[in-house]
Amino acid sequence: MASDRIEALKAAMAAELGKVDFVLGYARGFDPLHATPVTVRTEKDLAKLIFDPTCVQNLATSLYGLRGKRLGVVVKGCDSRSVIQLVQEGLWERENLVIFGLPCNGVLDLAKVRVKADITSVRSVVFEGEGPDGLENRTVRLLLPGGEKLLPLRDVLADKCLRCRYPNPLIHDHMIGEELEPQGAEDTYADVAAFEKLSTQERFDFWKRQMSRCIRCYACRNACPLCVCKHVCLADSREPHWLSAEATLQEKWLFQVMHALHLAGRCTECGECQRSCPMGIPILLLKRKMNKELKEIFGYEAGVSTEAVPPLHTFLMEEDKIKDRGLLW
Repeated sequence: MASDRIEALKAAMAAELGKVDFVLGYARGFDPLHATPVTVRTEKDLAKLIFDPTCVQNLATSLYGLRGKRLGVVVKGCDSRSVIQLVQEGLWERENLVIFGLPCNGVLDLAKVRVKADITSVRSVVFEGEGPDGLENRTVRLLLPGGEKLLPLRDVLADKCLRCRYPNPLIHDHMIGEELEPQGAEDTYADVAAFEKLSTQERFDFWKRQMSRCIRCYACRNACPLCVCKHVCLADSREPHWLSAEATLQEKWLFQVMHALHLAGRCTECGECQRSCPMGIPILLLKRKMNKELKEIFGYEAGVSTEAVPPLHTFLMEEDKIKDRGLLW
């Protein structure tokens, strides 16, 4: 039961409160469909805690800016990969982090919910059929002014959840709840492969349409847990001056391409960049393209093992799938 899991989470946090500065968790947001990050400092704060499919945020995004503290953090499976990557790169000290892992069957995509109901008028939300048995019998019951609306949970989950192979946190100090079976099969990057089948002109026209809507708010950058050089970002740097402040298609496209390249071998596909985009631009597709290449060439997947070394952090004279010896330069 969800209530049992929350009580177990509260008990685990209560045991750690005196050992950390605070714990990052989830509380109810401004309406029933939104959760918000919350800092738990005292036992009184424990009453605010929730965990359900509205808890979409990746709390690992806040970690780099809080270096120097000893923290606790609640993570889902996908979030735990970001924590692993931060630890791998020396951007956070493992000994200064207490991780509360919660198995997750998926989080809501409000864009999908919005198609099926007026989310501004939702008075309450009930998630039914929770448990380790997958998504087949799980539903979302929305209370609206005109009555109730029942939606299959699978129909309103984020796309990343439908292909998720890591529903259980891969790194944790406290595991809260029963572990789950993965909902997705091996990720074949079918979406990327389908896009690659388009002609060069079709792909170019697609991204021109998408980037024409970009307002350069940098929400994608700010929401990314691995994009940690915000204070010296090429988008803001004036020495050297990489990008102008002009809202031209060329400048927008250059920023997004550089952003994707800087995350090559690092992106854990948490989807925060795309979720935070106010213009609905499918920028996760760029990161997935980079991950597809890294997986095919190096057999590497970011944020899966603390022992693994990202391939772009190493140099080998000979790579198994890169045959460059004997090339004429």
